[in-house]
Amino acid sequence: MEEQSELKLKEQLLNDFRKKFGIELGEKMREAVEFAERVHCNQRRDAGDAYVTHPMTVSIYLLKMGMDAPTVIAGVLHDTVEDGDGVKIEDIEALFGKEVASLVDGVTKLTKSGNQTYITKKQEQTENLRKLFLSIASDVRVVIIKLADRLHNMRTLAYCTPEKQARKAKETMEVYAPLADRFGMGVIRSELEDLSFAYLMPEEYRKLKEEVSVQQKERMEALSTAMEKMKVLLKEADIKGDISGRPKHLYSTYRKMQRNNYKLNELYDLIAIRIIVETVNDCYAALGVVHATWKPLPGRFKDYIAMPKPNMYRSLHTTVMSENSIPFEIQIRTREMHETAEYGIAAHWMYKDDKKIMTELDQKTSLIKQIIEADETTEDSKEFVENVLKDFLGEYVFVLTPQGEIIDLPVGSTPLDFAYRIHTNVGHHCQHARVNGNMVRLDYKLKTNDVVEIITSNSQIGPRRDWLNIVKTQSARNKIRQWFKRENREENVQRGREMLEETAKRHAQNLQILLKPEYINEIIKRMTISSLEDLYATIGYGGISAGQVLHKLMDCHRKEMRLEEMNKKLEEAGKEPHKPTAHTIRNGIYVHGDPGMAVFFANCCNPLPGDPIIGYITRGRGISVHRADCKNAENLLRDQERIIEVEWAEEENSTFSASIRVVVVDKAGSLMAVSKVLTNLNVNMTSLRSRIGDEGSAIFEMSFSVTGTEQLKIIIANLKKLPEVIDVYRT
Repeated sequence: MEEQSELKLKEQLLNDFRKKFGIELGEKMREAVEFAERVHCNQRRDAGDAYVTHPMTVSIYLLKMGMDAPTVIAGVLHDTVEDGDGVKIEDIEALFGKEVASLVDGVTKLTKSGNQTYITKKQEQTENLRKLFLSIASDVRVVIIKLADRLHNMRTLAYCTPEKQARKAKETMEVYAPLADRFGMGVIRSELEDLSFAYLMPEEYRKLKEEVSVQQKERMEALSTAMEKMKVLLKEADIKGDISGRPKHLYSTYRKMQRNNYKLNELYDLIAIRIIVETVNDCYAALGVVHATWKPLPGRFKDYIAMPKPNMYRSLHTTVMSENSIPFEIQIRTREMHETAEYGIAAHWMYKDDKKIMTELDQKTSLIKQIIEADETTEDSKEFVENVLKDFLGEYVFVLTPQGEIIDLPVGSTPLDFAYRIHTNVGHHCQHARVNGNMVRLDYKLKTNDVVEIITSNSQIGPRRDWLNIVKTQSARNKIRQWFKRENREENVQRGREMLEETAKRHAQNLQILLKPEYINEIIKRMTISSLEDLYATIGYGGISAGQVLHKLMDCHRKEMRLEEMNKKLEEAGKEPHKPTAHTIRNGIYVHGDPGMAVFFANCCNPLPGDPIIGYITRGRGISVHRADCKNAENLLRDQERIIEVEWAEEENSTFSASIRVVVVDKAGSLMAVSKVLTNLNVNMTSLRSRIGDEGSAIFEMSFSVTGTEQLKIIIANLKKLPEVIDVYRT
């Protein structure tokens, strides 16, 4: 009997695999099955059947989910390294390729993939979970294999010892069911929860099951009548659709009763009708038919099509009252939505040729990268696993951006957690927060459906230490800690002071003369920082070079000396101040001494009226005009003989080329929003380049003509008001 069962599984797996992937890949699958049979030939499961039936069943699950060939092949091989005698990942790679080997390695426990030793069973479990989470972050298919593996193990858990049943059920409830939920695999999550519920709380499970079965008999009769009526109504409305009924899963019923202190007869969704139609328009048309036939219950309609859940779930939900006054839920969705609701992330492999679907997959799975962020700064495996269980797999609330994008955060999260989820720089520069249009404290506890707006400021140059006590998520806490580690103020202040002193010595400048309060005040005001110490700290962590600061100070000093000299000459001569004549002005620049040379602007810095500038006499081209803080100015100033004093001619009415870099949230519509601001300000772009940035951002580099720095400041200020914009700065 056992041998026949094994043969039937093998025949089903190979036949179904060949039908989907063809003869060539089918041969590779046959080799994988035979390899697994050899490795597991002397092994039996707790139920007494051949061990190889387990990995073959897992592969069949993966095949039904629509997974790709490497994943299905990895499914049948997933235990060969962990439970095989002497089989190594290198053996899998040599026989079946690097991709399959990587997936098998992802689901293989550390105890079998390396030579690690552990003090306790708990430590071993922690290290294995850490490896699993990091493997999922590298390739999301690992979680699908692992969930298929756990599902079959839970279905056959009855043959294990009570101790093993309790241990596996607890781990499933704490780790694997939440993982399935996170990745939208609703059908697997619900079954894992119900199976775990039966082993962890057998008495509560038995009692609830009996109570539900009594009530469901009457409700199922009403449901059957409603389904027959619905079939007729849809046909009359020329809407093609499949209709089915389903009872609510026991554990979700139990949780709702416990969470809201409900009695069973107070729940409206113990039974539900599911209507699967062809198009989104059909979904709303079917909803109209439902509400025209049965009275909807107020406050019970949810549109997860217009606003999908973060785990990709889409559907229309409404609760109506039957003719017998029995409430029941109706769910309406398309076939694609249904497959996504059942298998979540796995369903996307069914539509791998649809670029829109795959782009959505990339966006929806980006959250798993938080695991990597946590691992970078957390050496302790226990802390790391606890962080993942809390931040990634714990209870969470759904909040919205002002544009309507749904962001899920752990329960208890604050606006600061939201800011750091959007982008690290949004968190670092967070100054205030609005929730539902009202200003709130940064330690406000966010609730589901809150609309959160973060107000940033460049004057907020980094996080405050007390934010570590405010944020809830480990990801935000790590980013704050990284900032302080990188931006240690005392060290940066000291380093910045020393760097400025050394640069002044190289340029033979007396720093004591240059550090006059009025010079410092002008510079820190321009940089929107508050003190000389902040200026030193900015130099210390690389926000601005010591050479740039020195040139700003030297420019302030030169202006003062020039003004003093001019006033002295005027006082001696008793004359009016000298005004530049037309012949001394070239390209809007007044050249002191007027050597009769051509004047041009340096492409490296594109100075604008209002910028401090220096002139440099080139060989054969004339005078190049640079911003005083230009990256090349430090080298030019070493050749003082070729430096010539220049300044802007205020009466000249010209336009100049300016370039800026705009960092935005990488999403549809960001470029349109930026372009609209420029159009409203009558600014015409002369060039535009875009590229993908870090952490979900995009970068636009654009050039246009302006009359000077004041107009440029207005443009930048208006761009910074856009919610899509993370930062704007001149290049």
